[in-house]
Amino acid sequence: MIILKTKQEIELMKQAGQLVAACHREIAKLVQPGITTLEIEDLVDTMITKHGGKPHTKGYNGYKYATCASVNDVIAHGFPSRTPLREGDIVTIDIVAELDGWLGDSAWCYAVGPISDEARRLMEVTKQCLDLGIAQAFAGNRLGDITHAVQSHAERNGFSVVRDLLAHGIGRDMHEEPNYAHVGPPGKGVRLKEGMVFTIEPMLNAGTHHMYIEADGWTARTADGRLSAQYEHTIAITEDGPLVLTDQATVG
Repeated sequence: MIILKTKQEIELMKQAGQLVAACHREIAKLVQPGITTLEIEDLVDTMITKHGGKPHTKGYNGYKYATCASVNDVIAHGFPSRTPLREGDIVTIDIVAELDGWLGDSAWCYAVGPISDEARRLMEVTKQCLDLGIAQAFAGNRLGDITHAVQSHAERNGFSVVRDLLAHGIGRDMHEEPNYAHVGPPGKGVRLKEGMVFTIEPMLNAGTHHMYIEADGWTARTADGRLSAQYEHTIAITEDGPLVLTDQATVG
């Protein structure tokens, strides 16, 4: 069942989303060769707690960290580590913050110093897919309009879209209905209604869309070892169109 949110509840979710956005703003200042993802983890954990929130993923189904840190061929759910990031790496940091019982969820991909042309292009196209998906998030449209916008743009640019990890509704729980992959035809799927809140989070691979999960039960890697990038926002369907609750531009 899809849980529709009131305007007041969406405003509370925006506050959680803005805490996540503020974390990403700080991360952007720190990412450089030599920093570790465990240092980024500590920053996020401290920042969320300092502002009265909780790092929601910490303890979720046994996960130990406030962030997921996915480097290069890791698609998602990578563990923060003491391994220093190197020039040329790309790293996606995924954060879910809980504030007053409501959640905000956003992932962002960062370049570590100068990166390859392929990596730069992958990041650019993935971010464009996010923006194109958001542009379809209007009441009356269907989820398929979002997924088609993502898939068609990704494949037109020579990249593949991960099928096995899903976007999701969000509110007081991290994974609510609807759950969906970022592929499929337009005009199909759930009809979007005012009050729906969910993530749009395209994960694009430079090679095949196939993936595998490591023995730790969490880390998702590309099957061919090529690069992966992800960008994610939490969005609400409103009478005025899509409202990006994790928009970094609105952070002071």
